[in-house]
Amino acid sequence: MKLTTVFTAIATLGLAQPALAEFQLSDRFTDNDGDLIADIPEDSAQWLDPDTLIFAYTPVEDPAVYAEVWQGFLDHMGELTGKKVQFFPVQSNAAQIEAMRAGRLHVAGFNTGSNPLAVACAGFRPFTMMAAADGSFGYEMEIITYPESGLSSVEDIKGKELAFTSETSNSGFKAPSAILKAEFGMVAGEDFEATFSGKHDNSILGVANKDYMAASIANSVKARMIQRDVVSEDQLEVLYKSQTFPTTGYGVVYNLAPELQDKIEEAFFSFEWEGTALEEEFSKNGEAQFIPITFKDEWSVIRTIDAANDVSYNCN
Repeated sequence: MKLTTVFTAIATLGLAQPALAEFQLSDRFTDNDGDLIADIPEDSAQWLDPDTLIFAYTPVEDPAVYAEVWQGFLDHMGELTGKKVQFFPVQSNAAQIEAMRAGRLHVAGFNTGSNPLAVACAGFRPFTMMAAADGSFGYEMEIITYPESGLSSVEDIKGKELAFTSETSNSGFKAPSAILKAEFGMVAGEDFEATFSGKHDNSILGVANKDYMAASIANSVKARMIQRDVVSEDQLEVLYKSQTFPTTGYGVVYNLAPELQDKIEEAFFSFEWEGTALEEEFSKNGEAQFIPITFKDEWSVIRTIDAANDVSYNCN
């Protein structure tokens, strides 16, 4: 993956890799092995072993669509774990994190930018992400506009409005904030006005319908919306495209019973994609399998972006 642009931006901001040491879990959790995620409690009395597992996918698009997309996979998880598995539609990253923090969410896919917050504050233990058949993975942040908007470069946004998605989103806020400052000397509230749409599809539709002049979005979401004819390519123009970032990370809450965590992990890695609704939807991004990842390694660039944006995780 090409990370040159981000690390150049970080250097320009006067920040460096050692800032990653500042990442800390909530005091509720321990990390004795130094992998930056919450340890499973040693006391079995603290383990959760629910009759029904609750699963939530990151709230980037219409939850009703994705309830159907994920059903085959959830049936597979149910067979392996011996549990009922229920899809939980969430409307925001904050609601998803709070549900896991409160013990109401057991298995989840958190978007790129909210992974660190979910790990630090909710005890999220990510272990996999989607990838192409050759093992490659990721997406790019794009700043988009519509034809004849009068914008032909990122600099043209000065004095105008840029739509972000939410403050926990990597491509919808964190990455563009760091890049706009480092590469273009542009800061929200000073050089342009910021607005928040809530979700990537809202931003994309907003630009396509000319409600927003420009927006920062994940191009993986854009690709799926184009494939479903929600928007068309000729409604959108790209002003900026970033390097590749890791995509949605999937995992479990820290205090599920260890054997149950193992079964859930097995469900991800043993799932046969061919002919499923999951394949039909995510093949639009070229994804074809789940691969193992670690938060410590694959999310290091995201923690660096957070450091560049002076992000702190106040969750105690």
